[in-house]
Amino acid sequence: MEKMVKFWQKGDSLAIRTIEYKGGSYDISYEMVGQGEPTLLFLHGWGSNKELMRRAFPPAKGWCSLYLDMPGFGKSPNEAVLTTQDYANIVKLFLQSLDKRPQIVVGHSFGGKVATLLEPKLLVLLSSAGIPVAKPWSVRAKIWLYKVLKPFGGAKLKSLFVSKDARGMSEAMYETFKRVVDEDFSERFASFDKDALLFWGREDRATPLECGQKIASLIPKSELIVMDGDHFFFLDKGEQIMEKVRERYEKL
Repeated sequence: MEKMVKFWQKGDSLAIRTIEYKGGSYDISYEMVGQGEPTLLFLHGWGSNKELMRRAFPPAKGWCSLYLDMPGFGKSPNEAVLTTQDYANIVKLFLQSLDKRPQIVVGHSFGGKVATLLEPKLLVLLSSAGIPVAKPWSVRAKIWLYKVLKPFGGAKLKSLFVSKDARGMSEAMYETFKRVVDEDFSERFASFDKDALLFWGREDRATPLECGQKIASLIPKSELIVMDGDHFFFLDKGEQIMEKVRERYEKL
């Protein structure tokens, strides 16, 4: 990791902070509410942003709530091809620049993998990615056909064959997506030795419930809580989830 450069905009709650990492600069858009302890960090999923996380989880009373757009999402631009570890390193530098070390990190989907790498005192996973799911035959056939036709169609074919999660991305973000989408984080989860709360949507199809059960079996000090809903089940359950988080944290 490299040095960080500080830059403030729009006051000291809704702001942008510029981080230097591996020769590149990353403008991180964020919002910080409250000055109490513990500090609670929210990390969104792929294709999402901090606004969605703030809507689901309003600032916690008496705590410091920190929401950010990871590079390439929301109001944080990105022109580099990154790995999940790069995202974690950039977030770490960002937190160092704020002199913050969140005791609780809440991560949804892709954000769950980044949250795990931050190794907080209490890890909160919302339908986290990190357990590869076998692709249906139709998807595998589509991938094969794209590879066969790619030399003839180039960029025009890409819009027809890529998944909806990858449509409209810049080339850098598409290459990043290909790097991170099928990562197996089993060893990372198994090596996480702190407390973890896992919340999962019963009808989730993006990261099925079996993924949550697998992660729960890998993280020694974890609890899996299943709720009604799909991959975004938490949007109307933020209060319930935060009650569980507060209860668990106070016991640590």
